[in-house]
Amino acid sequence: MNNCMATIISIALLLGNSVKLRASVTGPVPSDGDGPASQVCQQCCQGPAAIPGIPGLPGPVGPMGPYGQPGSKGDEGELGQKGDIGPIGPMGERGAPGNSGSKGDDGIGLPGKIGPRGIPGIVGRIGETGVKGQKGEPGETRDDSNKRVAFTVVRTSQSDTSTSHDTRLPFEEIKTLLPGTSFDLETGTFTCRVPGTYVFTFSVLEYTTSTTLYIYLKKNNDWVVTGYSSDTRSQEQVSGSAVLVLHREDTVYLTIRGKAGSDSYHYTSFSGFLLYPE
Repeated sequence: MNNCMATIISIALLLGNSVKLRASVTGPVPSDGDGPASQVCQQCCQGPAAIPGIPGLPGPVGPMGPYGQPGSKGDEGELGQKGDIGPIGPMGERGAPGNSGSKGDDGIGLPGKIGPRGIPGIVGRIGETGVKGQKGEPGETRDDSNKRVAFTVVRTSQSDTSTSHDTRLPFEEIKTLLPGTSFDLETGTFTCRVPGTYVFTFSVLEYTTSTTLYIYLKKNNDWVVTGYSSDTRSQEQVSGSAVLVLHREDTVYLTIRGKAGSDSYHYTSFSGFLLYPE
């Protein structure tokens, strides 16, 4: 740094001496005219070129110019063509097996057929023992489940007035009674001989002068369903139905409170049938 300053000072002194020397030789020079002084100045002032001065320091940063106008929007490029569908990837691994479903309800199978009868043995002569016949194939044991049970009974006349809920409704005529079906007309009672699931229905006509009519379907003295009517201006049909599971010797019947009407058109009836044997 000191060497630089010394060099600058030396250059300044040389320039100053050169100026003074030229001034002393030429003397004052008029600022205009065509005299000898002007000519002499043109000749004597054309000396050797001086050493260039040291460049000045950079000036301060100028203020920011204004923002330029936004350029115009470029044209939109064309959409490229849709690529081809890629190949199908490889099949994934087989998933784990699902949980087992719940077990279904046990169905009720129909009874099988009775096995064929065995071949009878050869009849022997008198005084001789006959040859024993071959043993037949075992057949299925016959039971009540092979029987079909169904009934329909009707009334042909109006019944007496009853004031008790426990008065059984009797019937007078049988329309359907399959073999193995037990029904007592006098008490209007069905007795189960084949255990299983049964369907029962009833329809009873309300008598005109009756104030109210109650019909109860009962199983072994227990109320199952009830039909009711209180229309005193016209006759109404009281009906009901039920599905019951019966065991051997269970009883099903109707009881009445009020007055039921019927005639030869059989407005009052009671039906039942075996749906599934046990």
